[in-house]
Order: sequence, then C-alpha cells, then structure tokens
Amino acid sequence: MAISNPGAGHSGVAGALNSVPASQKALLSSNYIDFTADGNDWGQQYLPDLMESEAEVFGNRTIAGFLSQVGAEEAMTSDQVIWSEQGRLHLSYTGKYDNNENTFEVITDIDGNGLTTTHGIRIDDMVIVAYNEGVIKCLVSAVSGATATVLPYEVATGDAAAALSDTGAPNAVNATLLVIGSEFGKGKQGQGATTATVNNGFGSVKPTHTSFHNKPIIIKDYYEISGSDTSQIGWVEISGEEGQNGYLWYLKAEGDTRARFADYLEMTMLEAVKGVNTTNNADAAVNSADTPFGTEGLFAAIEHRGNITTGVTGVNAATDLAEFDAILAEFDNQGAIEENMMFVNRATSLAMDDMLASMNSYGAGGTSYGVFNNSEDMALNLGFSGFRRGSYDFYKSDFRYLNDKSTRGSINSRAAGFGVRGVIIPAGVSTVYDQTLGRNLKRPFLHVRYRASQMEDRKMKTWITGSVGGNVTSDLDAMQVNYLSERCLITQGANNFMLMK
Repeated sequence: MAISNPGAGHSGVAGALNSVPASQKALLSSNYIDFTADGNDWGQQYLPDLMESEAEVFGNRTIAGFLSQVGAEEAMTSDQVIWSEQGRLHLSYTGKYDNNENTFEVITDIDGNGLTTTHGIRIDDMVIVAYNEGVIKCLVSAVSGATATVLPYEVATGDAAAALSDTGAPNAVNATLLVIGSEFGKGKQGQGATTATVNNGFGSVKPTHTSFHNKPIIIKDYYEISGSDTSQIGWVEISGEEGQNGYLWYLKAEGDTRARFADYLEMTMLEAVKGVNTTNNADAAVNSADTPFGTEGLFAAIEHRGNITTGVTGVNAATDLAEFDAILAEFDNQGAIEENMMFVNRATSLAMDDMLASMNSYGAGGTSYGVFNNSEDMALNLGFSGFRRGSYDFYKSDFRYLNDKSTRGSINSRAAGFGVRGVIIPAGVSTVYDQTLGRNLKRPFLHVRYRASQMEDRKMKTWITGSVGGNVTSDLDAMQVNYLSERCLITQGANNFMLMK
C-alpha cells in the first residue's frame, strides 16, 4: 500500500493536503476566507452557517521539550564556557611495530588523539603488542621520544611468526600497545631513579588535561501589529499552543510567533555548528573577520567527539540485534553508562518494535499484550518503550522533531542516507570541573547555559515597544513584540553519546 498526497493548496480544493505554511510575511488574499465565491456573497439575505472555532488539524505543533527531558538549564556570565573532562586511566596507544628492530612507534592514543612524544610508556613496563596476525607480550627496554624498544617475552609461532619474519609481511605493521604492568630485576631502581622525563623512559605518568569550550549565540524574533488591527474583531475563535483564545486574530499571530521562537531555541541547540572564518562565509554576516561565530549543537558535538552508527543492514537498520550489539561494544569501550535514552524517528521506532516482538516469547503467535492488566481480551500492545541487552538499559521514545514534516522530517526524507534516525543519550550526571565557578560540579551530561546576571536575564527575554497595548514607548501606531535569548548547549562526555544516522 502506498500513501500519496493528492495535492497541496487551499482547503477549498477537493482532496488537497493542507501542507502550505500558514504564516506569511505579507497580507495576501490567501490568508482570508473569500465569502464572495460559490454564491456566498454577503449581499444576499441568507447567512451562512459559520463554524467559529478554528480546527486544530495538526494537534500540538511545537517540538520543544526534548532538552527539558534530558538536561538542565544554568546561568552564565561570560562569552564562553570552558570545562574539562577526565582522560582515560590506562595507557593504550596505536602505532607501528617493527619486528626487526623490536620497536613500537607511538602515533596516537587509543581515542585517536594526535601524539608526538607525550605518551606514558616507561622502561621496564610490561606491555601487550597486538597486530592483525597475533599478540606478543613484551618488556620495554628503552624509550626515546615517540619510539619504545619492546623485547618479546616469548618466541612467536604460527601465523604470528610468519607475519614477523624477515620474508613475511612488511616489518612495520599497524599495531596497538597496552601497558599492563611492569617487571624489575633484583636491586634495580624504579622509574623515578632519574630526573629524566617520561619521554626518555623515566619519571611519573601525569594525567592529561583535556578541556572543551563553547560560546553562546544570540537568537531573536519579532512580531508587529498595527493599532487598528489590534482593535478589530474577527469571526474565527482562535486557539493556540500558548493558551491564547478569543476573536482577536493578533493574539494568535503573537502566540504562534512566541511558540515558534521557543522551538527555535531548541532546534538551534540541536543543529548549530561552530563557524569557520573564510571568504564568502556566514562570518561576515554575523561578526567581523576572524571573530568566532556559531555554536556547537548536540548533533555536531556527537559527530566531533562522540559515536556515530549508520546501522548494519541499511538506513533504517534495527531489525535485529546486530546494530545494538555493536553499540554495546562501543559503549563498553567508552565508559559503560548503564541507562540510556533513545530518541528516534518513527521508522526506527517501528523497526525496533518489530525486532523486540520477534524476540518475545509470544512472537511465534504474533501477539504481545501489554495494557489494561495485560489482558488479551481488552487491548493489544505492539509497541515497546524499553528493553535490556547485556548490562545496558535502553528507554525508547519517539522524537517529534525527527518526524514532523515541517522540521527534520522533511530533511530526512530528502537526504536519504544522510538524515538523523535518532540519538542515544546517557542518563544520570557527570562530575566535571567548572572553570568559571572554580569547583567540581555534578551536572547532567546535557545542559543549556544562558546569559544572566543580577541586572539582565537573557534566558527568554520579551519586551513590547510602540504605542499600542498599554506600553507607550514611542509614537509608533503599532505594537512591536521582541524576543531574545542568548544561550549555548554543553555536551559533556560526548563519547557516551551515539548519533544514529
């Protein structure tokens, strides 16, 4: 079965889909109902049957609420936020292992961060060197800069021996080195026996300081109505997400502008990216050249510092446990936050339901009952809100922002294979050092920072200018409603997040 849209136009067209945005900058004839068409001329003596209440055909049109579910909001008084995150406890590196020279050249740490000589490998460390064909346990005998001399404990056999022979694979092979301990001879002093640096095989291993930063952006919107229009009654009884009602149309217009601005605050925190100062770029429209602009939203933070899954069998993969097993394996590598929340689009949500239903003991019969005291005679539940796999709990929720045709839903349908299916966010809090406050704090992994002080609160600022509406600030015969917010999103521990693309 296929679902099609027979048309897109005005509601008076038979079979037309009401998908044209209602808000327009200009006053057009299409914004009003024409009573002169089809014989409904007001000059006749018969009054048409007017249905005064505006039909709410789209339900709740706002998408805000995601960040309030998974994060928190805090005030800030600076142009940027800087925070630090702990590094890994154990020492593991990727690099090149040369079997002829018995050397390992450090290239990056296990997370792929570029290194030169800032590693923690020391003389007399016991290490494991792993490469494609085998694993060798070695003792470090010397360290010079990025290169460590590693002497095998035992002779390689089988495929490992062939790979390391002079006539086998290239001498320098991609490998991973893991420090597992140390071994010292009798009477030999430890790594602190000399004042030389750790890069020469001695000294103490100190934790690295990893800091991140983000900056707030200023978000604005505006609505204006003339004094004449504010005093003109309409025949349509309005309704809106902001609670507005009555027969004054400008109340609806102002309420919709406010609701749309609230959505902008959330959509910006999800989608924004940091700008790059280049010729013919957005920097000239925001700031002067070489001035930072933009901010790092949730999706960008996960793409830069987190994890991405594109599925195993396709764009809407999740029809079996293969993808989740891969996700679990990555979470094991990154920190193992036990409880995670999944916010996904409709296709992925249904695919997960089908996957879980096939694993259910009632799956062979094709039904699973879950509501009204689990009675099969009363209701059938074909959806699953959560499940446990291994030691991880996943709680699933539909993400309206990814489904709505007027938001991310239209982008996902256009950019097939490049859209966002969902996001997995760890539950709980993390402990970080806040440089502004000068102390360790426990915060949700995700929270919004907004500019505020004793004199100015820019979390969600609204003010009215003009001479209409009881607030006379000028001789302008209009009411101007202004909206402003200055904020940024802090994504802590992005390595525990997963973006489903």
